Amino acid sequence: MKLRPVTLADARRLHDWRNDAQTRAASLSTAPVSWEDHLAWLSASLDNPARTLMIAERDGTAVGTVRADARNGMQELSWTVAPDARGQGVAKEMVLMFRATLPDKVCARVREDNMASRRIAEALGLQCQSVTDGVCFFSE
Repeated sequence: MKLRPVTLADARRLHDWRNDAQTRAASLSTAPVSWEDHLAWLSASLDNPARTLMIAERDGTAVGTVRADARNGMQELSWTVAPDARGQGVAKEMVLMFRATLPDKVCARVREDNMASRRIAEALGLQCQSVTDGVCFFSE
């Protein structure tokens, strides 16, 4: 697996992944995202020096995305696995690989009922510090 920076050429793929029914069900925000809103978000993300957004590729095929947002001396992580790559260990591999590139402590917000992402957070050595409105705040 390798990680590479996201570009605008990835917009359609990321939009499709974000609007996948299973992805939305596991996300903090479950509403579908319009193409226009997605493009605006992606453009702003690529221009944001506090955000790092990467695509994970396995054998030349995009299999997921991972993001870090710098806040208060920490990096808040977020990840999505491509629907076709689920159940293959992609999330754990890409998130651990990405984590190794970050100098700061990390945290993540994960829906309490999203057991797959909870396991990823725990694999990073994070612990659920608090739960608010069904969302666990994980940190080191």
